Amino acid sequence: MDIKKKDIRALTKEQLRDFFVIEGDQAFRGNQVYEWLWSKGAHSFEDMTNVSKETREMLKSNFVINHIKVDQIQKSSDGTIKNAVRLHDGLIVESVLIPAKNRTTACVSSQVGCSLDCRFCATSRLKRMRNLNPDEIYDQVVVIDKESRLYHNRPLSNIVFMGMGEPLMNYNNVLKAIDKITSPEGLAMSPKRIVVSTSGVPKMIKKMADDEVKFKLAVSLHSAIDEIRTSIMPFNATFPLADLREALEYWYEKTKNRITYEYIVWDGINDTKNDVEALIKFCKFAPSKVNLIEYNPIDDGEFQQANSKAIDMYVDMLEANNITVTVRRSRGKDIDAACGQLANKA
Repeated sequence: MDIKKKDIRALTKEQLRDFFVIEGDQAFRGNQVYEWLWSKGAHSFEDMTNVSKETREMLKSNFVINHIKVDQIQKSSDGTIKNAVRLHDGLIVESVLIPAKNRTTACVSSQVGCSLDCRFCATSRLKRMRNLNPDEIYDQVVVIDKESRLYHNRPLSNIVFMGMGEPLMNYNNVLKAIDKITSPEGLAMSPKRIVVSTSGVPKMIKKMADDEVKFKLAVSLHSAIDEIRTSIMPFNATFPLADLREALEYWYEKTKNRITYEYIVWDGINDTKNDVEALIKFCKFAPSKVNLIEYNPIDDGEFQQANSKAIDMYVDMLEANNITVTVRRSRGKDIDAACGQLANKA
């Protein structure tokens, strides 16, 4: 029977207020229930202790709360935690808590599987089953915030949309989730502490700029040469670098926000001076930062991390051209929780 009931968290506060008025109750009751659903994170109507039993029964007969359930928790030797998250329909996604000295970061998923086809990423080998709802994204953050407080004695400080899925292929739900995360009625986190990482969907990057979003943008680039990028990220044939560059120029013109590029250097693929020169040329139109990411193998051996000389070459040439560059070491590799490894192995 519950399948026919609507998830109450799909309602806005105004819709909840209207619902109670229609039921002959007072509108403020909707405010109470909304607070329980979001800022207090109620998993059931029974949790709503300042709401009468009759009202809770009425809610139960009309709605469900499709809350996520953490099926399995894996802990890495470096303190990273990976959650296998079961959704209301039995599908599973993964999310990760990444601790650092002065902060903790939640890496959250936006799709079950992925819409794109990056050949180096384990998630892309999973069929995209569906987009996550705003509440399912929000719930991942709530869980990781609790884990951060429990295991690292501090609240969650940062969020990255770098888990399973392409966030811009689930744009509306991602935006709704971020609205809840940043709202005083939700988690009240600053949007400046949220990064949405995309493989590069030009039309949606422009839409983000038009929507005047306050969070930060990262682009999973990995090559600034079309032929190479298409060979490792086949969707680049549909969204070529010229289109991506135009969209990013539009983004910077509208927002004046620095662009971060995520970039893996592989042996024999993008480890030459020509590759670095192309990246420098691509970056020059706006203030940017390049994160050189350590590659995390996905078992087939087709892609291999470039040697340290190639990484040093990237760093030296980028810095010589006044482009900020960092070398980011992977976390949680021993539990397949690092970038590109999320594939529901658990």
